[in-house]
Amino acid sequence: MFGRRADATLVRDAPMVRRFMPFISPRRNESLVYFDGDIEVDRALQFIDERNAQRPADRKMTLFHLFLRSLTMQFRARSKVNRFTKGGRLWQRKGVWVTFSALQAIREHEKMLTVKREFPEDETLDEMVDSILDRLGRRRGGEKTSSDGEMKLALDFLPPLLIHGVMGLLHLADHFGLLPKAMIDDDPMFTSVFVANLGSLGMDAGYHHLWEHGTCPAFATLGVVRERADGSRVMNVRYTYDERIEDGIYAGITLARVKEGLENPEKLV
Repeated sequence: MFGRRADATLVRDAPMVRRFMPFISPRRNESLVYFDGDIEVDRALQFIDERNAQRPADRKMTLFHLFLRSLTMQFRARSKVNRFTKGGRLWQRKGVWVTFSALQAIREHEKMLTVKREFPEDETLDEMVDSILDRLGRRRGGEKTSSDGEMKLALDFLPPLLIHGVMGLLHLADHFGLLPKAMIDDDPMFTSVFVANLGSLGMDAGYHHLWEHGTCPAFATLGVVRERADGSRVMNVRYTYDERIEDGIYAGITLARVKEGLENPEKLV
């Protein structure tokens, strides 16, 4: 409250126009910029094969892991994309957090799970992969977050009108920076970026909206790997980005560097 949040620090040195953007466009979904591009993945796939030759058969690295690695490295290196707006102010997030979706099991009609984790700067590539695999294993094994329990409790015991009232109070508390850190850390919508790997389902990438709940300023969807006419393999990635936090040019350069990292995977080690 009054310039303090548990998950971020107030940005005081941004240009006046940038600080005024939340008042020009109060809602996240009226501030969207869209990015689209193909990433050449031949070198990345070769790199993955070489790394997996040294890993256990049930602990395989994937293209999705490499994308997360490149993405989070750039969110640290170019920290202005790791900001969000709340309460009419611009905030610098503490740490790089990513939420991503996964199937309960690799079968059609399985329910989707969401996983949120922090990506620390001193984590190696293999440590990151192992941590994600462990977390997915626990979630697929039935692990529940406190957010899961809170939603189930509300849906089972509260009428819709009261749920709306409770959510309104939570949004008001968030507006003034009064939500406790434990609640923020467990909520998948309080994240640097949300990533969906549609390619794992054999689907092309699509643009996704952002939520007004929480502080997520960017969404990335990965499409299926396909072969071009020249024989090279590419993956399409589409981004939705809240331009209030920083201009589209800065974001575009950041995403170009994510692409560069994936096309030169030795830089991700």
